[in-house]
Amino acid sequence: MLRAWLRGQFPGAEDIDDIVQEAFVRILQARETQTIESPKAFLFVTARNLMLGRLRHEKVAGNFVLTETALSGVCEERANVADEVARAQELEILTQAIQSLPTRCRQIITLRRIYGMSQKEVAAQLGIAEHTVEAQATIGLRKLAEYFERLERRYPFRRE
Repeated sequence: MLRAWLRGQFPGAEDIDDIVQEAFVRILQARETQTIESPKAFLFVTARNLMLGRLRHEKVAGNFVLTETALSGVCEERANVADEVARAQELEILTQAIQSLPTRCRQIITLRRIYGMSQKEVAAQLGIAEHTVEAQATIGLRKLAEYFERLERRYPFRRE
């Protein structure tokens, strides 16, 4: 799965197998010193960072030659690749956060926030009272906030 994701995010990269292997080595090393709450997310972030580091190194080292006409497209494309990787990572983390919720909270949060249903529509679909929808949504949002706080403590986000 990681290999396929890297190929999709970094088309044309030749050393994907090396990146996958290095990412696994890094996650095993990290596991010795800390508890990894979300190994899959940690693995994907590590692989992404390794690939971006390799691309930066190649750019600085000049391991490849670009013609003048190809240069403008590559610069823009690399910015889009980084943005797409970041979006995919954020989506994966959000998905894991929602999946960590209790069943009823997960259903309500998904229907309300993802599908945009009203509180009344959610209550009708699930066969519960509107008050229950409101209470469970509040609990779900609080649990999501706690999930992200734990994640932030474990992996501080850089804000630039």
